[in-house]
Amino acid sequence: MSESDKKTVRIEDENDRWRFTCPRGHRDWEPTNHHFWCATCARTEGVDGVFNDLLDQKDDDLYARDEVRLLTPVGPYDRDLDYAEEPA
Repeated sequence: MSESDKKTVRIEDENDRWRFTCPRGHRDWEPTNHHFWCATCARTEGVDGVFNDLLDQKDDDLYARDEVRLLTPVGPYDRDLDYAEEPA
């Protein structure tokens, strides 16, 4: 998947936090180790806080971790997944 095909999620932006949620609809998720973790899910009995897909509330689509580009105010979140590809 090319960088231009990835969905950009600004993880410290309030609008993106309302738009992108864990698959159960919670907004208190965090990226970790090439997947995601949700605090609300982790506190729920019988539910694992770890998940692999973000739910886009705008279009109701799920995006796998490698299909999103996570950005922080200082740049890409993860060197392996979120940096722009170098032009050939």
